[in-house]
Formats: sequence, structure tokens, C-alpha cells
Amino acid sequence: MGKIELRLQELGIDLPEPPKAVANYVPCVQTGNLLFVSGQVSANLKGKAGADVDPELAYEGARQCAISLLAQAQAALGDLDRITRVVRLGGFVNCGPDFTAIPQVINGASDLMVEVFGDAGRHARAAVGAPSLPMGVTVEVDAVFQID
Repeated sequence: MGKIELRLQELGIDLPEPPKAVANYVPCVQTGNLLFVSGQVSANLKGKAGADVDPELAYEGARQCAISLLAQAQAALGDLDRITRVVRLGGFVNCGPDFTAIPQVINGASDLMVEVFGDAGRHARAAVGAPSLPMGVTVEVDAVFQID
């Protein structure tokens, strides 16, 4: 069992079966030493943050997106210990124009990456509010990982 797998176990996280692509894209693309993982959605959490969905619950949705990102990376790489750095996360929150806690929601994904990878989990990030997201989900997060 690798270091990252052990860390996930310590955190009580079981990686799910990676979701299949729902449109014309692939879940992951590797180029050089970078792995780009397509956006993962909060499939079981739908609605607008701050209106239909409490911000704390939206945070948990972002955390679940990050777990799905790791599941996709695991499927692509075979071993999460190949990830040497979380380079960037892109986060999107389904919300109305007056909702401003977008960074706090996306912290659900960012916090998880730091919990799992330590300092190598600190990353650049975008956190964007959107008037809607695919299938009405509350959160979507994509990632770029540096790999060996």
C-alpha cells in the first residue's frame, strides 16, 4: 500500500469507482509530467449554493469532487504516489449573482488536497460562480497534477 493510499485510509476516505464521461471528452489527459483531470461534479448535490443548498453542504460537495478527482487520477496512473504536486484546481459553484462565498465552497476541494498531500497539495486555483452547471449540480472541480 502506497503512502497516499495509507493517508486516505487514515482520513477514512474510500475512493469511489471513477465516474464515466457524460459527453465527448476523456476523464484524464497526460502530457509530459502533467495529468489534467476533467471536471468532477457533486453528482448527489444539486441546486444553487446559498439558495437551495447551504454553503457548508456545498463545501462538502466540493470535497466530494476532490475525492472523485483522486479516483480519476488513480484510474489513470495506477498509483497516487506518482503525484508529486497538486498544481491547480478550477472550481465552479452553481449560485445566484449575490452569492459571494464561492472561495469558501471551493475550499472543500482545496482543504482535502492539503490533507492528503501535505505541502505538495497547496495549489494555484480559480473559484468561479456560475448561473448553472451540468445536470443542475452545485459544484464542479477540475485539476492539474504534476506526476513522476
